[in-house]
Amino acid sequence: MTSCAERSAPVARVFRGTFMHSSGSAPLHILEDALLGVNEQGKVPVPTSPGFQGAPFHPCREFFMPGLIDTHIHASQYSYTGTALDMPLLQWLNTYTFPTEANYKDLNFSKDVYTKVVKRTLKNGTTTACYFATIHTDSSLLLAEIADKFGQRALVGKVCMDVNKAVKHYKETPEQSKKETNRFVHELLRRNYPLVMPIVTPRFAVSCSPQLLSHLGDIAKNNNLHIQSHISENKEEVNLVKELFPSCQSYTEVYRKHNLLTDKTVMAHGCHLTDSELKLFRDAGAAISHCPNSNISLCSGMLDVRRVLKSKVKLGLGTDVAGGYSPSMLDAIRRALDTSKALKIKDPQHETLSFEEVFRLATLGGSQALCLEKKTGSFEVGKDFDALLINPLVQDGPFDVFPDDRGVSGDSSVIHLHGDDRNIREVYISGKRVVPFQKSL
Repeated sequence: MTSCAERSAPVARVFRGTFMHSSGSAPLHILEDALLGVNEQGKVPVPTSPGFQGAPFHPCREFFMPGLIDTHIHASQYSYTGTALDMPLLQWLNTYTFPTEANYKDLNFSKDVYTKVVKRTLKNGTTTACYFATIHTDSSLLLAEIADKFGQRALVGKVCMDVNKAVKHYKETPEQSKKETNRFVHELLRRNYPLVMPIVTPRFAVSCSPQLLSHLGDIAKNNNLHIQSHISENKEEVNLVKELFPSCQSYTEVYRKHNLLTDKTVMAHGCHLTDSELKLFRDAGAAISHCPNSNISLCSGMLDVRRVLKSKVKLGLGTDVAGGYSPSMLDAIRRALDTSKALKIKDPQHETLSFEEVFRLATLGGSQALCLEKKTGSFEVGKDFDALLINPLVQDGPFDVFPDDRGVSGDSSVIHLHGDDRNIREVYISGKRVVPFQKSL
């Protein structure tokens, strides 16, 4: 994971306190009174050292946790978050989403919304975001520029679609989309932002012709790029894909056939995937972004996360703004637990998720879903120090903390997951403090 030079690089900063993170062996490790060094490149060069002998770190129980990773968010939909949730997916897209996204040809409008969404997600503790933009190349490049300006780790995708009967001017021809996607990719790579990367982004199979899907598969393959799209979000969509692509055995097969199902692919939703489709995901190394808020808000379905994990498919969490009404990954954590318990109500044999497992999905699981597990997601040696410093006793905070001897079994960190962005005191990305906790953001 790390070179000899990186491991021997001098430690530039040392953090002392309680650290919470996940690993492949356990969904949650808690290291109390530990030391963690960060070198000048913003990486963790040596293992975290627990059991530091000395005075207690801090009486208010502050702790560090990995930055939250949003594996699916539509930056261009942020302007109407929390509204327009009165229709199912396909009607919602035609009525609200496509008309709004058409406005992003205006760079002033784009700058206003994109600046706000990057600031908001950072304030909410999202250190890595996988963004959908719109079909507009220059506007999408502006989103990448803004993410770089504020220091957020991001994958930014120019949306590609050549089928749109509802808003006919909001689409491209296959050749236009191919040309503009290449322009977007090459310009973003030329800028060489340290933490921002392009991601190939077909909107979904319903809005893309086979010709366009093939073009995008070639672009991703030729440039070794990440890929994002949507799959099996609701049943009407799944049935429409069967009509549009009769030669394919499944929705997943549509993407696989066009070289869009790879180990760098993340597909949002997947509520109605079959066992054979999950096997295609596993064999390809592709990932699913679980967006529980959106799945419920648009009445799309409920993803059985336990089934996905048992199928050994990579999985992360997403907010899916604005189908999801909150840009907070803490909300995604809560909704993932809610969905798991709703499935338990339907089937008493269902094994619900634990909060530790969902914590891992929001951090390490997200990094694995985005094929960034060598960079971020935990405090393992060689990874960048992407971290949140949490103060559970912030003034006028959203919960109260009680002594550990209150006679309740379990770990008090359960309480911490029910906080909000007021508890985030500092945000670090690649070792750099990017957002001190300020209400002005």
